[in-house]
Amino acid sequence: MTCMLSLAMMLLCSIRAGAAPESVYERAQARQNDLVLGVYLTAGTVERVFELEQDPAALLREYGFTRVTIEVYRSGHIVPAGHLARVRDYFREHGFDVIGGIATTPGGETGVRQEGPLDWYNWQTPKTRQDLEAVVRSAAPLFDVFVIDDFLCTGDVSAESVEAKGDRSWSPYRCELMVSVARDVFIAPAKEANPDITMIIKFPQWYDLFHEYGYAVASHAARFDRVWVGTETRGARTQRYGFVQPYEAFVNYRWIASVAPDTTEAAWFDHGDCDALDFVDQAYQSVLAGARILNVFNFADVLGGHPGDALLAGELDRLADLAAAVRTAPVQGAAAYKPVDSDAGGNLYVMDFLGMLGVPLVPVATFPREAKALFLPVQAAADPAIFAKLQEYLSRGGRAIVTAGFLERVPEAVALAGVEPVLFEPVQASSILANGEPMAVPQGLDLAALLKPGNAEILLEAIVDNVDVEPVPFLTRRGVQSGDLYVLNCHTFSQANFDAVGEVLLAPRPLGLLELPQGAADTLRAVFCEPLGLTLEAPTRVSMQPIGERALFVQNYNETPVTLALRTPAVTAGAAWRNRFTGAEVAVSDGRLVFELGARDRCWLEPR
Repeated sequence: MTCMLSLAMMLLCSIRAGAAPESVYERAQARQNDLVLGVYLTAGTVERVFELEQDPAALLREYGFTRVTIEVYRSGHIVPAGHLARVRDYFREHGFDVIGGIATTPGGETGVRQEGPLDWYNWQTPKTRQDLEAVVRSAAPLFDVFVIDDFLCTGDVSAESVEAKGDRSWSPYRCELMVSVARDVFIAPAKEANPDITMIIKFPQWYDLFHEYGYAVASHAARFDRVWVGTETRGARTQRYGFVQPYEAFVNYRWIASVAPDTTEAAWFDHGDCDALDFVDQAYQSVLAGARILNVFNFADVLGGHPGDALLAGELDRLADLAAAVRTAPVQGAAAYKPVDSDAGGNLYVMDFLGMLGVPLVPVATFPREAKALFLPVQAAADPAIFAKLQEYLSRGGRAIVTAGFLERVPEAVALAGVEPVLFEPVQASSILANGEPMAVPQGLDLAALLKPGNAEILLEAIVDNVDVEPVPFLTRRGVQSGDLYVLNCHTFSQANFDAVGEVLLAPRPLGLLELPQGAADTLRAVFCEPLGLTLEAPTRVSMQPIGERALFVQNYNETPVTLALRTPAVTAGAAWRNRFTGAEVAVSDGRLVFELGARDRCWLEPR
């Protein structure tokens, strides 16, 4: 992957020197039907855009951006309407598509900051609503399209909000409040000031906590004209923005798109806490999820020379080709059921981590009755009819994988699973038994419960130190009616884990789940993949995503090369396969594709 970065830099330098017959900008313009690159200018940058030493339009062209979002307000900075119009016209005259945006974060005399740990507004107080409505009414006539950044939410716990909440819990109160704010402060005033305006909501990436802070996804999606999705996973091994896994970009976008399939159009990611490879990883998972527009936050980082922009420019054609392919052949996989507004319990962000084990999970917001493989974490228990749906699914020969946390929420499913709960409480195992031999799991393996196998078959079990119990089932199987029911005894995070380190929204710590030895990872992966006709033998931190029926996207997120062997129904005797990115042939051995994938590298596999 280092070579890929070097080649991208060489390409960009040659373009700057005039050696290439076609610039990145010209290529980007030609590929806009497949993929659009946009960049976001915050209010502070908008205010001083004509004072910059570099020509902003020329700089953006170098990196292939064809769309610009001009922010009208952030943290107390209200950009005057006259200046907004001047900046808008400058970019339009230089060939850019221009839209407006707002970040509803407190500052100065605008609105009232919430009482709570994050820099959000108290939307219960009239001053906040009145002040932001005035900003919207002033800016709306200037733009045909307008997007609201991450902060249409609240964690306010002031006496004013407590009184308004009444006997309700925080989640329904905040969702109801923010639905009214979206309607009365943003959508209605904007359309009164400009009847032709298109209003967009951008959801953040912390999908398992949306409803806790007022993001009523279904209601918002029904009211706004378009939906954008945060795919800003950043660096997976650092705490600055949480230990967020790259697969989360795919999960968040694809889940929201299942709620709003006709209006979800764009992904949004940033440079923060990213090296160049982290930055472009976000682009690939966004495109795989179906994004037709990539919005980069923000122009100040482009101006500062972040290396990710050069790499993104070098990957433009590959990303556009992939976007075109995914549009006609979406990524397939095992369905992961997460109803809207569902609590995650101890399975917060579990889908992200399973995706990093090579499990091709595709999240959905409605029960996927026809899924070849079905994953039911704690979130699925929010469906009041889930037990009946599970029984019916198994009666038709389905394969369902539930978590131990799901069994705690749906106790009638325990008998079906064939396990005996001893204690539903997180416990950490030190090692996992693979082929009868204990293998240490660095950082420990988090289990959701102490279980006994009952009449279920044990596929994997873990050893818990300092507890007077036999090895604890980690993965079990039991035949139920015509189907199979598996239990994954996995704990990711609960609110207690967040509270322990003062985290509010993002993954609070690394997980030993991603340190599983390959034998255990292969066993776990196979449970999800066998009904899809797929097998993958690989270490953890390798993702696999089928593109339609015949192609596969595989990425190695490890810092070292890995050797992979995978099987798909499309691999037939005598067939030749290639990596579409490089054109190189991929060896077929014993009905499997066998190859090495470099550190932080990716491939797009398809029959020749």
